[in-house]
Amino acid sequence: MAATTENLPQLKSAVDGLTEMSENERSGFINLVSRYLSGEAQHIEWSKIQTPTDEIVVPYDKMAPVSEDVSETRNLLDKLVVLKLNGGLGTTMGCTGPKSVIEVRDGLTFLDLIVIQIENLNNKYGCKVPLVLMNSFNTHDDTHKIVEKYTNANVDIHTFNQSKYPRVVADEFVPWPSKGKTDKDGWYPPGHGDVFPSLMNSGKLDAFLSQGKEYVFVANSDNLGAIVDLKILKHLIQNKNEYCMEVTPKTLADVKGGTLISYEGKVQLLEIAQVPDEHVNEFKSIEKFKIFNTNNL
Repeated sequence: MAATTENLPQLKSAVDGLTEMSENERSGFINLVSRYLSGEAQHIEWSKIQTPTDEIVVPYDKMAPVSEDVSETRNLLDKLVVLKLNGGLGTTMGCTGPKSVIEVRDGLTFLDLIVIQIENLNNKYGCKVPLVLMNSFNTHDDTHKIVEKYTNANVDIHTFNQSKYPRVVADEFVPWPSKGKTDKDGWYPPGHGDVFPSLMNSGKLDAFLSQGKEYVFVANSDNLGAIVDLKILKHLIQNKNEYCMEVTPKTLADVKGGTLISYEGKVQLLEIAQVPDEHVNEFKSIEKFKIFNTNNL
């Protein structure tokens, strides 16, 4: 049986009985299901897609250089928070814990190297760039134990959890936990897009704003190439940009990655799941879509 919006009251009633969820999580989950059932997330109308202009996709080498004045750089960095997406497990790499604690080289893990990178910035410029980890219910406990080792590092480390949503029994359209599946398998973390509401709901956003922070650099915890770039930070601040996504030239190895498009007067991310079946090969082409999203924001 295919679910419709008529099934929503039944689902909402069942979700209201799940004490493991906060009020914000209940609201976010129902809104997500409502959008899905209403058909808001429809496929893109292919003929309306346009390539973003050079004003939107700014080449890195055209950005203004950074001043050698240490105090000026410190002022830039004092507006910044680094947030790493730390909700994933290392199962695809043969590990059971958080992906960020997998050893990379010389006994150092992804998280060790991230802390070292930010600590070097703080030491060099006399700034206080904090590190924030967005965990999931899968990584929360292990991460809290691990970050204790960085107590003496010159980096303030904060954590918060992304939302915890119930899986739904398709033929009955009820949350799986309300049917007795109360272990972790009955739940799922809703993905990286949840970073914005979860950061706000955690109270961390208000706390950082009160400290004078204005920008957050978001990246995957297993992407060691995603480091603080002073040229990009300066560009954002000088141009008062509210949002920036790092993109890179697409290769044949990146054919499934999301890309930027202009659509009905707006710039947006186009993911392969939004592409009509008859245009999938065109989407994968490196001729029409020349850039892809690195997930560095």
